Amino acid sequence: MKKNEHKIEVKLENKEWTKHLDATFKKKNNEVTIKGFRKGKAPKEKYLKEFGIESLFMDSVDAALPEAYKKALDDNKLEPVCEPKVDIKEIDDKHIVFEFTIITKPEVKVSSYKNLGVKKGKAKVTKKEIEDELISLQNRFAEIVDKEKGKVEDGNIAVIDFEGFVDGKPFEGGKGSDYPLEIGSGTFIPGFEEQLIGVKAGEEKDVKVKFPENYTKELANKDAVFKCKVKKIQERVLPKLNKEFYEDLGYDDVKNKEDLEKKIEEHLLEHLNEDLENKYLDDLINAGIEKMTVDVNDEIIDDEINRIAREMEERLSMQGITLKQYLEFTNSTPEKFKEETKPAALSRIKSRYLLDHIIEKEKLDATEKEVEKHAKDMAERYGVSDKELIEMYGGIEVVKYDLLVHKAIDVLKK
Repeated sequence: MKKNEHKIEVKLENKEWTKHLDATFKKKNNEVTIKGFRKGKAPKEKYLKEFGIESLFMDSVDAALPEAYKKALDDNKLEPVCEPKVDIKEIDDKHIVFEFTIITKPEVKVSSYKNLGVKKGKAKVTKKEIEDELISLQNRFAEIVDKEKGKVEDGNIAVIDFEGFVDGKPFEGGKGSDYPLEIGSGTFIPGFEEQLIGVKAGEEKDVKVKFPENYTKELANKDAVFKCKVKKIQERVLPKLNKEFYEDLGYDDVKNKEDLEKKIEEHLLEHLNEDLENKYLDDLINAGIEKMTVDVNDEIIDDEINRIAREMEERLSMQGITLKQYLEFTNSTPEKFKEETKPAALSRIKSRYLLDHIIEKEKLDATEKEVEKHAKDMAERYGVSDKELIEMYGGIEVVKYDLLVHKAIDVLKK
């Protein structure tokens, strides 16, 4: 057993235990029928003779558990970091003995967390990146027009009717009409879009593809034929670089292409600097973890995996998808998800322990004014009120902890 695992026995006896048995009896007595008595009116002795004392144990254990767990924590001054394991060692009509396996934070040792030798990258934007972003902006405001002559080319939009067949039979979800497919977008199965290049409007084409391994179970790795008809071809007409276009972008101060390219460069540099800052912080924390020794219990890792799963469920629910559906769609299982998520969970745990260690060693703290300012700054960033931000974080103490983490990161940067 590891040093941070504590087996604690808690005994509830006499009134501490019998009050739960009595409460359960009253509840059960109202639910059952005993010959000669109305519901809820049978004496306890009659009830016990009919159903036995054991019939009261399950609900009584559930009721007594929080009280016993609190006693275990208070008496032993323990701060658990995950849900405890609970065993019932003894139980009868006079007493119950719980055994809790409580896991506290493991010992964390860090040889050094300053002067880690991590350097932040320098942001640089190339001329090609500016040109690519300019074309991307033009594409965003491009006009889609019918192509009167010619064949499907890369970048065109082919409006198609299609029906897919596997082993000569149509399959569910494999049919569509008037579908605008942008060639080169990678929207359809790999190899599909390229086969439409060179087809004229009004022509038909059999597109032969193989479904990928990670597709739905019914279609994965299977050969398919899609009977397609190109009904019309469309192309994008890019807007001209003029005052009207600059105003559409929201730039009143841009007068020419050079001004716009300068704006684009500033925009790209801003995002690149954000990315470099995030990478710098990740590298710093990873460098600190390299100098840290900690033996993390499997139970703590499992708890973090469950937290990641809940966060993922929340994100998926916004798209109307459950985690179970996501796992089925990605040909995964709960066991596989757990195994794949384990490295990320362990990394999050170690990052948290490193920053907590710095907060403790550096005796970092924050005044009430600092916490209020931090809450205000974050609320402005998220576009909510201070009160909403505090509720969103789960209380002012969590906001304070977030500020202390920022202070710990500043120490890491030294």
